Amino acid sequence: MAKRYGFVMLTSRCIDCKACMVACKAENEVPLGQSRNWVKDSGIRGRFPELHRTFSPGNCMHCSDAPCVRVCPTGASYIRPDGIVSIKVGDCVGCQYCLQACPYGARFLHKAKGVADKCSACLHRLEKGLEPACVQTCLGKARVFGDLNDPKSEVSRLLAAYSSRQIAPELGSGPAIYYIDAPVPEVKTSRTAS
Repeated sequence: MAKRYGFVMLTSRCIDCKACMVACKAENEVPLGQSRNWVKDSGIRGRFPELHRTFSPGNCMHCSDAPCVRVCPTGASYIRPDGIVSIKVGDCVGCQYCLQACPYGARFLHKAKGVADKCSACLHRLEKGLEPACVQTCLGKARVFGDLNDPKSEVSRLLAAYSSRQIAPELGSGPAIYYIDAPVPEVKTSRTAS
């Protein structure tokens, strides 16, 4: 079975340190004022003294039926066989249709280059057998990346063990990011000592 890369976000582990955002900016030379990923704050919820706050990390959803790909007039935006939504920078004309089509606000115009930009899941790192920079850097191990089609992968094991949700699945875009809100004990990943 072909690979289908995706992310699982463990919201109970995110502390809003923004290390993932800093790592992404440094790794991918993202211009000031722009970001390929984010952490959203749910705000304080509950009633005193039972208050809590949740943070939700995110980035391009790497949709299986990506609206950004459908509207791209040049074919610059495309879905790789492994499920990663990517951009052929040389084919992008900077029309910004994809920015408008993305229901998640995951794209921006790289003004210096005049092209669309977004999370690439750090393809240059994946090709070397490394995790995306945001995943490797996450202090709380809230971001997990892997092959959704491999039942032995950490993302698949998490999805099998815990209830998950997606953002706006009713749009039919097939996002490859899943959120697990339940507390999850520390997971063994390549970053965790055996």
